[in-house]
Parts: sequence; structure tokens; C-alpha cells
Amino acid sequence: MKKIHLILIGCLITIKALSQDTASSVFMIYGQVMTDMGYNFGQVNPLYFDVMRPTQLPAYKNEFGTDGSTYFGVRQSSLGFKSITPTRYGELKARFDFDLFGVGANAGQTTFHMLYAWVELGKFAVGHNWSLFCDFDVFPNIVEYWGPSGMSLCKNVQFRFIPLQGATRLAFAIERPGASADEGVYQDRIELTDVKPRFNLPDFSAELRISRDWGYAELASVIRKMEWVDQGMQPYDLSGKAMGWGFNMSSKIKLGTKDVFKGLAIYGEGIQNLMNDAPTDVGIQNDFGNTVSPVKGVALPIASFMAYLDHSWNESFSSSVGYSLVQITNSDGQAADAYHKGQYASANLLYYPLPNLMAGAEVIWISRDNYKDGFHSSATKIQVSVRYNFSHTLGKH
Repeated sequence: MKKIHLILIGCLITIKALSQDTASSVFMIYGQVMTDMGYNFGQVNPLYFDVMRPTQLPAYKNEFGTDGSTYFGVRQSSLGFKSITPTRYGELKARFDFDLFGVGANAGQTTFHMLYAWVELGKFAVGHNWSLFCDFDVFPNIVEYWGPSGMSLCKNVQFRFIPLQGATRLAFAIERPGASADEGVYQDRIELTDVKPRFNLPDFSAELRISRDWGYAELASVIRKMEWVDQGMQPYDLSGKAMGWGFNMSSKIKLGTKDVFKGLAIYGEGIQNLMNDAPTDVGIQNDFGNTVSPVKGVALPIASFMAYLDHSWNESFSSSVGYSLVQITNSDGQAADAYHKGQYASANLLYYPLPNLMAGAEVIWISRDNYKDGFHSSATKIQVSVRYNFSHTLGKH
């Protein structure tokens, strides 16, 4: 009991000290309650029943059953916290957000999904945030969760240095490395089971944004090392490495008082896992003249773009319409049904009866083309969403 009392006293002393140090802090809580419902006229991977991803379309006829499905969900509902604390080194900013959209091992579930865990002080920042290669500010005013496939949208753990802040922004980051591989027609070969990935260097990314009254223009880049090591349990030596790199040129342009153009273009190699919806970073290239290493891994080239127009009809209605494309240059060792090209297009009408309340309808179309078997699949979805935003601020800034 005495030990518990000592712990409680220590906690009270700590809380009092913190309250004195952060008396001028600002604390914000915010979020949204959102319900989505709709009908998909085609078929998609059931784990992604409420979003439209070209990579999750069938790679062959009726891979995911039959066409037509109804869905309901609240997975876009989210909650977030921010704080701003004055210090002798400038403002200390912290952010922690999550929504309910399960991904990875939790794909298809309504569960905790961390969005931000971020701390920023002066010119330095660290934590979980959008990769510096991404530009989320060009995400269109749509209600479908996943969004245009041609965007780079990837959150990552990183350390960021921001030497220029304000209207003109320059930033550099080192980010957690990672990549994905497609073993193609050799995926069942026993020789590949002892090949393991190795990431001994972080990804390096950079961003330059120039803002003006008309909007902004941004150029981002990334470079990464990808390596795989043969453990030596089979006769072939399949060790190798590849460099991944990419450029992302994006812009948001005001077109009068009611229209905003949002667009980007991306080109690179081995950066697919930094994209919003793209397949693997590395593919198999045949090299049958080499008896020791008859196949090798290569970084797959990728090109994409997105163009959207956000339009405000009046204070109560808005629309967004646009198109996006992703195309992969496949390697000759990939399977005939490997992903080659994906398209995404959508249009909506959103209604705002109250400042924090939105209701809207959206039509989304996506398609997929395989590498060389001629198979093509597509799906069309109608989605209706209702969203209520809330926020509350404690303290004065």
C-alpha cells in the first residue's frame, strides 16, 4: 500500500510540473463519424469490399465470385488529437490520429488503424506520417476512401529535416525501407524459398514546394536500395540488388473562385509500394545464359498520373470529377496474368446542409489489364456517404 501511495504522489508531482510547463499549450480533439453504403456492379477482392482498387480486381474470370454486391461500413470514422506547446526552441507540435479501416493482416476488418503519430519541433520532425515523396494535398474532394490509384500515398516512419518553411518549403527525410517482390512464373520454385530480403539503408526522400496566390507546384523525389540474399541452401545463386528511384511532380491550381485543379505525374523504378495502388517493386528477369544465376531481380518501371477538378456550385453543393492511370513496364519473368495497367475515374455530387455535415453520392469506375494474357476486368460502384465532422480546442494559441 505504501508503494502505491508513493507512485500516486509521484504521478501528482509530475502532472503538476507538466501543467505548469504547458500552461499556454493548445490541445485539440477532432474527428468524423462517417457511414458509407453502396453497390458494386462488378467484383473485387472481398477484403477490400468498400473501396475501389484496380490491383484488387480479378486477374482471371470470376476470381472473386460473381458480379454484384451491396456493402455498408463505418470504417472511415476517425479520431485525432493535436497539441501545440511553446518552448524556447519554438513550437512543439504533436499529432496522433486513427481511423477504423483495417489493412495488412487486418484487411477487411473494422478495427484500429493508425494514421499519424508525429512530433515536430522547429526544423525537425519524427514519427509516422505521409512519406515525403507523397503529396496528400492534391487528394480530390471525394468520398471513396482509397482514392485515385495514380497518386503516391504511403505513410511511413521517418526523420525529417525542414530547412525552409512557409510558402516555399524544402524538406529532406530518411524513411523506413521496404519493398515488395513478384517472383512471377517462378514463385513455386523451391530455389526461391531461401532468398531473403535485406534493407541495410533507409530510403532517402526530398520535397520542394513553391506556393503562390494561384496555388502551388511541388517536386518530390526518392531513392532506395533493395537487396535480396540467397541463403545458399540451393544450387543457384539468386542474390541480387536494385536501386529504386522516382520523381513526383504535383500541383494545385486555383481556376477562378469556384474551381481547383489537382494533378500530378510520377515516374520511377522500384517505388510501387509508395504508390496508392500498385503491384510489386521487383520482378524476375530471365538470364538463361548465366548458369549460376539464370534469373535475376529487377526494379520495375512505373508511370502514373492523376487529374481532378474540384468545383463548388454554391455554399451547399460541390462536385469533383477526374481520372487516374498507373502503368507498369513488366519484366519477362513475370506471369502472363501479372498486373500491367490500372485506371480509376470518378464523379460526385456532395451536399452540405450544415457546416459540419455532408451527404453525397459518387460513381467510381476502375479497370485492370494483365501483362500478356489479354485479360481485362473492370468494376463500377455507386457510393452514398454521410459524414459529420467535430472538433474542440482547449487553450489559446
